[in-house]
Amino acid sequence: MPLRLDASAPGFEREFSAFLGRHRDTDLDVERIVAGIVADVRMRGDEALLQYTRTFDKFDVADAKRLRVSDVERARAAAKVAAAQREALAFAARRIAAFHRALMPKDLDFTDATGTRLGARYRPLDAVGVYVPGGTAAYPSSVLMNIVPAKVAGVGRIVMAVPTPSGALDPLVMLAAEIAGADEIWRIGGAQAVAALAYGTATLKPVDKITGPGNAYVAAAKRQVFGQVGIDLIAGPSEILVVADADNDPAWIAADLLSQAEHDASSQSVLICDDNGFGDAVAEAVDAELKTLPRAAIAGASWRENGAIILVPDLADSVAIVDRIAAEHVELAMDAGPAEALARRISHAGAIFIGRHTPEAIGDYVAGTNHVLPTSRAARFSGGLGVADFLKRTSIVSCTPEALAALGPAALALAEAEGLQAHGRSVSIRLNRRS
Repeated sequence: MPLRLDASAPGFEREFSAFLGRHRDTDLDVERIVAGIVADVRMRGDEALLQYTRTFDKFDVADAKRLRVSDVERARAAAKVAAAQREALAFAARRIAAFHRALMPKDLDFTDATGTRLGARYRPLDAVGVYVPGGTAAYPSSVLMNIVPAKVAGVGRIVMAVPTPSGALDPLVMLAAEIAGADEIWRIGGAQAVAALAYGTATLKPVDKITGPGNAYVAAAKRQVFGQVGIDLIAGPSEILVVADADNDPAWIAADLLSQAEHDASSQSVLICDDNGFGDAVAEAVDAELKTLPRAAIAGASWRENGAIILVPDLADSVAIVDRIAAEHVELAMDAGPAEALARRISHAGAIFIGRHTPEAIGDYVAGTNHVLPTSRAARFSGGLGVADFLKRTSIVSCTPEALAALGPAALALAEAEGLQAHGRSVSIRLNRRS
């Protein structure tokens, strides 16, 4: 059974703090293993990629050029997708593109009261690598969520890496890459794919930033190559927090909780409610759903080991708990008025889904917002993937002689305070003054 907590109970703070402190990531010594793989790819390049692909994906080719998916191979695989799924992917891509176009920042250029021209300009990254998982399930939605915003931003080269066990290409993933506009597709996965994207090989040119979710090995590799390239975020196990009143159908809420639990046994689903009987009803509904869910073993383990039902006296007072959890996804399953009021007070959430008819899964696929979101309480300091992640901001400064005369004395004073004489000299020499 999931953890049951009562916010009014004397020991709540201790138990809740312990709950927040749980580590749901794998216990394997992945950092050490990944460090070896990254170093090997840097040293041996294509040879290492071929070896790891042979070992982990059971795909054996002699030439690293064969690791790149040809346009013919991609088109042949994509053609197998049924018409309904094809249109669904195109529909989702259009909505994602529209939302991210609205997020595009605008260049800034103005002259202040001193006559100094200030501004900022945004330019796209030259090359981005997108990692797409390809293990226990196919995720064409992740292809769209990563590549479409990069295209909207104007990235010049988008490289997709996806593991292809036994060399098989997933038709949905290939179609999503086609719709989104991937420039290159490589059948490589794991830490070796991240290393190759970051450092390059004789066959695969490196990129400037790597985005996309993956398992613990992929996450560790992204952490280790950060600095050589940029990364989006370190993705941990999926999370959902549902704040629901007793007017909901328990079966609806149970389905929402399991929508993230089915990702991985390390995922976390939490319900906050103000009615103990409703909490019991949802727990019973989860058990009923698990009897028919294809991924019941995974979802059941997640719910039992990491799930929680938190009872509060009043849902309006749940904001502090919601913010401390800082979940990837927060659903507010209640009438529009109370849901909107609660949403305005929440500071820490990757995404907020407002109202009884807004299940989190809509955000995963077709809302248009991005489903690459901060996990493991990272919503306290970061947001989800967006078009800005594929842009660089460059500041612009231009002084006239009069503007420099207005700004210079303060700059000289600060340079002197910091003991940096050359800094001050570079200003004073233009003011015909000695620093």
